[in-house]
Amino acid sequence: MSGLLALLDDVAAIAKVAAASIDDIATQTVKAGSKAAGLVIDDAAVTPKYVTGFKADRELPMVWRIARGSIFNKLVILLPILLALNYFLPWIITPLLMLGGLYLCYEGAEKVIHYIRPQDPVAHAEHETGDPAKLEESRVAGAIKTDFILSAEIMVVSLSVIEVGGFWMEAVTLAVVGLAITALVYGGVALIVKADDIGAAMHQNGRLGATRAFGRGLVVGMPPFLAVLSFVGTLAMLWVGGNILTHGASTLGWPLVYDGIHHWAVDAGNMLSGARGFVEWFVTAALDGVIGLLIGLIVVLVVTPFMRGKAH
Repeated sequence: MSGLLALLDDVAAIAKVAAASIDDIATQTVKAGSKAAGLVIDDAAVTPKYVTGFKADRELPMVWRIARGSIFNKLVILLPILLALNYFLPWIITPLLMLGGLYLCYEGAEKVIHYIRPQDPVAHAEHETGDPAKLEESRVAGAIKTDFILSAEIMVVSLSVIEVGGFWMEAVTLAVVGLAITALVYGGVALIVKADDIGAAMHQNGRLGATRAFGRGLVVGMPPFLAVLSFVGTLAMLWVGGNILTHGASTLGWPLVYDGIHHWAVDAGNMLSGARGFVEWFVTAALDGVIGLLIGLIVVLVVTPFMRGKAH
């Protein structure tokens, strides 16, 4: 009996450790996911454009293929590479993070330039002709390549804030983060790309006037919603990219800008103590976004002539 009680006590202890580990993983997953929220918004804003122009019955299969490619990017390629780098060369994570932040600033600045000076759609029409099957393959491949860059940044950002000790705990947490974010992004993308079809069906077949009106509202509202989502995604890229660069510079020994932003945000929060948390976040995000835009514009000025020369 004493042996049985001892065994049950050991089982209970193991269960407590397992429960604590699961709780740690869940906590770190939420923390990492919130840190990568800006990237998630941008990922959700970018992906729908890859399935526009195709028949309705091809939209969800394309989203599913892109989602599978995203999971492969995160779990098969990026996860082992990042864990190995974090284990053997932990100092390289911050420079990699800053490199990704630089890319986000570049992409965000390019989008701002396109908002100001829209591109001629005719200039890109030549890439939208030909065999639909080949066009689908090209679109899916392009989406997966874009996802790889965003996934790399999401995984690096997530790894940088994981505080759970132990190699395997970090691996499991990072894998859960990757799967959860992929499900969130591409589940949202699937709803977005099918919302107009759902709305059209409700408008045409709804028995109630409210149902038909809601369906029509979906159809009419999706284009402006996508425009707003794209705009928010651009702001998120600049905000996250600027924050990554300022925080990385502080980590590497140049804290002037990061500390200055923090002090300004705290001062602004003290002036409006009733909404201190929101004000501090807003000021920090706004200043990080301005820095991200300025750095991104510099990168655009440097990279654009090189890209034009390579094209010729």
